[in-house]
Amino acid sequence: MSLKITDEQLLQLIEASLFASEKPLTKAELLESVLAELKVSRSRLDKTIKQLQQDYSGRGVQLVETASGWRFQTRPELSSFLARLWPERSPRYSRAVLETLALIAYRQPITRGEIEDIRGVTVSTQIMRTLQDRGWVKVVGHKEVPGRPGLYATTAEFLDYFGVKSLADLPSLPEVAPIPVHTVAMTEEKPHE
Repeated sequence: MSLKITDEQLLQLIEASLFASEKPLTKAELLESVLAELKVSRSRLDKTIKQLQQDYSGRGVQLVETASGWRFQTRPELSSFLARLWPERSPRYSRAVLETLALIAYRQPITRGEIEDIRGVTVSTQIMRTLQDRGWVKVVGHKEVPGRPGLYATTAEFLDYFGVKSLADLPSLPEVAPIPVHTVAMTEEKPHE
């Protein structure tokens, strides 16, 4: 026996579920959990989520789809004001951590050795641990070469944190033109006398 639910009750239940959940929820998770006994169709769920998005348009929070599901979040244009609610600063990441993360995001799957070749410096174990502890990268396999180094890729948590649904939504990299050899000024230093 399936229970009946009105459109208004369904809207309220989905809204409450998304607010109460600690993580984004996929449509499948909604259908298999809070909506399981109600036998709500996927098309009815789609319609209700669209209605919720419309209801929240123009408000301080919005319903967005992330890589790992649907969640309510504050509007990005309000972030500078809302940051005052949390006086502690979010962690600052070094240039090395951010460069490593960018290489993984844009070149994945990639080995630590390949990152080092591109950056021209050694990637410390601490950098990789920081990115893994944050949940932004993970080992997704091993390259079939001697030593079988780990292949790193980004996670759904990375996409969620940076507010994109997929890697295709990342900003495109600017084309870097090679520097013509004749325009580089070569200077000779005279030995000190």
